[in-house]
Amino acid sequence: MKPVVAIYAQGTMGSGLARVLSDHGVTVLTSLEGRSAASAERAAAAGMQVTRLEDLTRADVFMAVLPPGEALSFARRFAHVLAGTSHRPLYVDCNAVSPQTLRNIQDAVTSSGTAFADVGIIGLPPGGATPPPRLYAAGDDRETLCALREYGLDIRWLESGAGAASALKMSYGGITKGLIAVASALILGATRAGVAEPLAQEMAASETQLLASLTKRIPDMLPKAYRWVAEMNEISEFLQADPGASVIYKGAAQFYADVATAVENNDDLSRTFAEFLAP
Repeated sequence: MKPVVAIYAQGTMGSGLARVLSDHGVTVLTSLEGRSAASAERAAAAGMQVTRLEDLTRADVFMAVLPPGEALSFARRFAHVLAGTSHRPLYVDCNAVSPQTLRNIQDAVTSSGTAFADVGIIGLPPGGATPPPRLYAAGDDRETLCALREYGLDIRWLESGAGAASALKMSYGGITKGLIAVASALILGATRAGVAEPLAQEMAASETQLLASLTKRIPDMLPKAYRWVAEMNEISEFLQADPGASVIYKGAAQFYADVATAVENNDDLSRTFAEFLAP
């Protein structure tokens, strides 16, 4: 019998995973309580069945795919729902949070008697020409979660306990999004100093591959910058044993917040980057 999966919420990643599962004949439940009209549209397009939040507990697997700043508060809220039901799904935290935050989420969920797994998603949402995302997983009930491989999800189990997948996600995201923050900040600095053109020429000559990567990644970052603020703060917490490294990501969080404000205010960031990155 095919499993029933609940996914909350309906962002591009959550709805993308739902589409993969529903295309493989899996019933995917979701709740639209407190969500936007755009979330409802994505849920419908992904074949998700809408129900009450309380009814998501009848799933076999519950996947929380939320912005990192919402992950803990939602887990605490849903733990009360789980505590009041006799059927508890495997709770899978798929959020970009530090191992420290994950432990708090795990404590909240398992206090209700619910099994818990940790997933770090690496890659873009399913669809298009890009490879599907990899779901690195650790924690409880490997068999139940890995059974979803049969229905289109690329799940890669880590033998370490819960927290390992989040640590991997923090490490990968810190490298990729941290590099984008550093490069973007210095392109803006060079522009303000009047040396953007020679910098672009030098990078084209000596850092060809890096420049080619930034030419795609920086424009992709601009509409997403607001979503990366909380993730940079989580990475800062992940690195708290190294204060110098931790403060780098506090700075990255502030940088992305400033970029998000500029984008919201229709500043000329897009044009500035386009002029620098133009072939």
